[in-house]
Amino acid sequence: MKAISLSDTTSISNLELIDRPVPEPKPGEVLVKLHASSINYRDVLIAIGGYGSRQKKRDLIPLSDGAGEIVSVGGKLKKLKVGDRVLASFFQSWVSGELTEAILDDDLGRSSDGVLTQYRCFREEGLVKIPNYLSFEEAASLPCAALTAWSGIVELGCTKPGQTVLIQGTGGVSLFAMQFALMAGASVIVTSSSDQKIETLNKMGIKKTINYKKIPEWGLKVLEITNGKGVDHVMEVGGAGTLKQSIRSIKPGGFISIVGVLDGAKSNLLIPLIGSRQIRLQGVTVGSVENLKSMLIAMENHKIKPIIDKVFKLNEAIDAYEYLKSGKHFGKICLSHDL
Repeated sequence: MKAISLSDTTSISNLELIDRPVPEPKPGEVLVKLHASSINYRDVLIAIGGYGSRQKKRDLIPLSDGAGEIVSVGGKLKKLKVGDRVLASFFQSWVSGELTEAILDDDLGRSSDGVLTQYRCFREEGLVKIPNYLSFEEAASLPCAALTAWSGIVELGCTKPGQTVLIQGTGGVSLFAMQFALMAGASVIVTSSSDQKIETLNKMGIKKTINYKKIPEWGLKVLEITNGKGVDHVMEVGGAGTLKQSIRSIKPGGFISIVGVLDGAKSNLLIPLIGSRQIRLQGVTVGSVENLKSMLIAMENHKIKPIIDKVFKLNEAIDAYEYLKSGKHFGKICLSHDL
């Protein structure tokens, strides 16, 4: 089989196409022929050593998000069977319940080999069936980005009809958050640095948009758009460089889901504003298999489809990574494993 290996976690250029034997499933495992995968920003960080001592250093098969079909099993299964179309959960051992340190150390594409390969064995409990209306590429875009957005907007944020949600950017997590917020009956305000992307949003029916390059103090613009009230919820993907504006834009008692550090990891928090205005900051770390199943039910009921920018081939992994790093994408970047 063909796979992509990260020979050394110092540069994207260390991604290389390799040959490996097709693995055999052990008892309780299934062998999945992976047809597609998708890239997240964390994968770029992993490729350049951004996780430090918390990641495998050499010969790592990267990426956490993949979809395919079961081709063989290592014994009797409880719910799945050969031929089922499945996607892999980001945290393989987080079936339900609370997050633990052990679960955090069982993510794909960092602590263990990921899904940028044509075949991989998984434990049955770490897989979920793909709804029939989704393609393999669409399903592969869901485990990290979509579930993070779902957790922030629905599971933790408890977004309600009539509320207003501020979405930062037009990457994978952001656009899923936009879709889920609209599904919940909220209105959205979306920021972007690109007039072209804002035009695309406008064509999609999103009329409340802000170009944060042209309006650096966009928190004040959000207050203007909301008639001084502020938003109920912010999906914070920027980190240090955007959190100050997020705090300015939120209403008293508002909720900020912290899901990324695209614009820096260290921030000088506005402690007085957070305390006096009862602003809630919530870290969001993907979700469980149970959460993933709930999200898929909601997506199928509302026929929500992922927004995919571009699909690369397996042997174009470096190009896919570089494209994500460039920030030119609108939505998810996927790879097809069928050479």
